[in-house]
Amino acid sequence: MGQNHHYDAVVLGGGTAGEQVATGLARAGRDVALVENRLVGGESAYFACVPSKSLLLSARRGETWEMAVARRDELARRRGDDSAVARMAEDGVTVLRGRGQILEPGRIEVDGAVHGFGDLVVCTGSEPVIPPVDGLADVPLWTSGEALSVPDLPRRLVILGGGPVGCELAQVYAAFGSQVALVEASGRLLTAEAPFAGEVLADALRRLGVDLRLGAGIGNVERKDVGLRLWLSDGGTLDADRILVAAGRRPRVDGLGLENLGIGIAPGQGIPVDETCRVTSSAGGVWAAGDVTGIARTSHAARYQARVVLSNLLGQRREADYRAIPRVVYTTPTVYSVGISPSRAGELGIDLLTAGYDLASTARAAVEADERGRVELYADRSSGLLVGAAAAGLYAEEWMSEIALAIRAETPLSLLADVVHAFPTYGESVEAPLRELAGRL
Repeated sequence: MGQNHHYDAVVLGGGTAGEQVATGLARAGRDVALVENRLVGGESAYFACVPSKSLLLSARRGETWEMAVARRDELARRRGDDSAVARMAEDGVTVLRGRGQILEPGRIEVDGAVHGFGDLVVCTGSEPVIPPVDGLADVPLWTSGEALSVPDLPRRLVILGGGPVGCELAQVYAAFGSQVALVEASGRLLTAEAPFAGEVLADALRRLGVDLRLGAGIGNVERKDVGLRLWLSDGGTLDADRILVAAGRRPRVDGLGLENLGIGIAPGQGIPVDETCRVTSSAGGVWAAGDVTGIARTSHAARYQARVVLSNLLGQRREADYRAIPRVVYTTPTVYSVGISPSRAGELGIDLLTAGYDLASTARAAVEADERGRVELYADRSSGLLVGAAAAGLYAEEWMSEIALAIRAETPLSLLADVVHAFPTYGESVEAPLRELAGRL
C-alpha cells in the first residue's frame, strides 16, 4: 500500500460545499483531490433541494404526476454525475472515487491507495435519522432521498416529522393524489420557528386533505396483509402503504477516521469548528464546511461556509457570520425565517420586541386572490437593531431578502422605516412593522 501522490489539499465529500472548495483551490493553482463515494454534486442536486422544488412547482402548475417526475429527474440530471466530474477535471481537480479513511495527520486511504495531503477539508454532509420505533426496521421505509428519486405515487403515505422536509413532501404527495397523514409529536409544525408560521402551513396542508396528527408519537409499526399499520401514542392508528421518515438529519462523521486526527465529536453532533471553519480539536490544517458542522443545515449555508474555508486556505482571513442565514420551507405558501426566532431569543435571554402584519391587508393579496399569511419582525430592545424575522406567504423567499440584508448590515430601524416599496407588492407588508418598531425604540 504505497503512497500514490501528495496533494496540497484533500476534500472529503463532493457535495455542495466540497465541490466549491475543491474547484476554488484548483483554480487558484493548488494540487487538490476530491474524494466521493457516491455522486459528485451531493444530496442537494440529486436527492433534495432541486428535485423537491421541481415537484412543488409542478404541483402548483397542476401537472400530472408523470410529467412532474420526468421534469424532476431531468433537473436532477437523471442522477448521473458525468458532467459534474468532467467540469471538475477541466478545473484541475483529481476526483478519487471511493470512501476516504484518514490514517493519521497528512495521510488518507481511498479504496486501498494511500495519499498524502497538506490541508484536509471535511464536507461529508448529513444523513437521515431513523427514529427508534418498534417494528420500523422491519417495514419498507422511505427517507427524503427515496421519496425524491423514485417514480412511485403511494396511495396512502404516512410522514413522520413536521419539519421543513416533512411539510414540503406532505404538500407534494397530497397535491398529486396520495392520501397523506403527517405525524409530529411536538404538537405543531416547524417547531423551531415562530408559532404563526406553522399554523399558516398547517391550515394550507389541511385544505389539501393532509391528516395532521400533531402531539402524537409513533408507538409501533406492524405489517398487515395489505400495507402497514401504525399505532400512535395517543391510541390512534394509521394505515399506510409507505412510511416516509423525515425526522431530522445528523452530521455524517462515522467511519472517516477523524479520531486519528484527535478530533472528538459528541454523538449526533457536528464537527466543532471556529469562526474561520477550522476544526477546533485538530492539530492544524483541518477544516469543515456544510451540514457536517451542524451549524446551519442548508445548501446556501454550505456554500457560504465553503467560501469562508476557501478564503482562509488562500491566505485571506475570513470569519463566518451566521446571524442572517435564511431558513426556507418552499411550500405554498412559503415559510421564510432569518436570524433569531422567538424561541431562540428566549433561550439566549434576549428581550425581543415583536411587530407583525397580516398579508391580507396588502393590495397584492387582493390582486393574487390569496390572503394567507403574515410577517413578523423581531428587534433586540437593548441594541435597537433588527435581529430576526419570519414570514408565511406567497413568494416570501423573494421579498424577504431585504430583511436578511438589514440584519446582516445592522441597518438602523429609522433608515429601514424610510424605505419605499413598490405598489402593489407583498414587500409593502414590512413597512408598518418597521415603523412600529422604530417608534417603540
